[in-house]
Amino acid sequence: MMNTKKKRSLRRIFAGILCVGVLFTGAVPCSASAPLGYDEYGDPIVTATPVPDNSGQSSQTIAVAPAHSSYYSQAADTDSIEGWPTGPNIEAQAAVLMDVNTEAVLYSKNADTQMYPASITKILTTLLACENLGSKDDITVSESASASVSAGDSSIYAAPGEKFTRDQALMAVMLQSANEMSVAVAEKVSGSVKKFTELMNWRAKLFGCKNTHFNNPNGLPDENHYTTASDMAKIAKAAWLNPLYRRFCTRRYYEIPATNKFAEARQLLNHHKMIKNGEYYYEGVLGGKTGYTDASGNTLVTYCKRGNMTLVAVILNSTSAANAYGDTASLFNYGYDNFEKLDMKVSMDPVPFKVLPCDKYILKNNGNTYPFYYKSKVYVTVPKGTKSSSLAKRQAVLQDAVGPLRLKSKYYYNKQMVGWGMQYERNVVSDLLLQASS
Repeated sequence: MMNTKKKRSLRRIFAGILCVGVLFTGAVPCSASAPLGYDEYGDPIVTATPVPDNSGQSSQTIAVAPAHSSYYSQAADTDSIEGWPTGPNIEAQAAVLMDVNTEAVLYSKNADTQMYPASITKILTTLLACENLGSKDDITVSESASASVSAGDSSIYAAPGEKFTRDQALMAVMLQSANEMSVAVAEKVSGSVKKFTELMNWRAKLFGCKNTHFNNPNGLPDENHYTTASDMAKIAKAAWLNPLYRRFCTRRYYEIPATNKFAEARQLLNHHKMIKNGEYYYEGVLGGKTGYTDASGNTLVTYCKRGNMTLVAVILNSTSAANAYGDTASLFNYGYDNFEKLDMKVSMDPVPFKVLPCDKYILKNNGNTYPFYYKSKVYVTVPKGTKSSSLAKRQAVLQDAVGPLRLKSKYYYNKQMVGWGMQYERNVVSDLLLQASS
């Protein structure tokens, strides 16, 4: 009887030692449960469960699923809007989901918190190059541009004096995230990095950015280089509306042929893994830009189109690339499942609007109102089932330092802006009609 008890005890001790050994050595687990998630490399996380001993005692799970980030349970800012669909929980510290065409913000979380953007900075760098360089402009890499990268930086290892076309340089910036090519582009556009950053900050203000300051063209860590999810969404939206930028943003593969300094072709692959054939492919994703530094964490900008809605998602300070892609997918699911675009069916007939006496005097208008015209349809992005008649409208007359008046109408869902339209005074419309007919 004593021998039997001793044998049972020895078997229990041996089983315990074996399972503990599994946990520390990484050997095949005693028994495998279903995956509880995925690690930062996309591999499934499997828990090890000890085999029950002969006494019939219940087993216990040793390993547990990884904890969420400290921001996961934080509610979205947009959850406070009455009647607005509740947003998903995400791992990232800050995020924004915006309709590119209506500028309606569907989801926001810590949207105005200043943070490091990393390489999504290159969206603005590329946009400014698209606006200021012609297709025949060549870019020669300077000594300073070539030397601007450190070990481990994203680069195509461009040599001093190496020549590229504009398109080759911008493909290297957007696909390979080449830091030295971002500097080379900046020097080509403005003559120096300092002048280029001045241009970046000026354009950011024109886009409506209020909490952003850029200090370099590539996004390397700098205490004077920061943005917010809200501001980055405005920059990404403005960039998307440029057709030339979209060429570089959406390309999956590009080859730079041999140059005057490099004898072999360079193959460039888009780092964004949600595009077609990507590891985290999501239907409708068109392109975007990735970013990472130790200071910024993972950052990500993604464009996606389904039906008549094109959305842009901005992720700042995610704990891993996998989580950044997962958060983005959650935001797109939320956007397409809960919102729709409505045609406000505005009249193309003249819209009378009262103007100030000084404006009437300048415009030599003797009546009480002045006629404005729409040039295109007006759309809003609202929770599904919303009636256009329930939206509030606010109007304001805009005027450039020189030029005609414009009437901007904004539409609101419980104080949340969901779309806008622009009407122009008669002379602008007449000029456009004359140009179109000539």
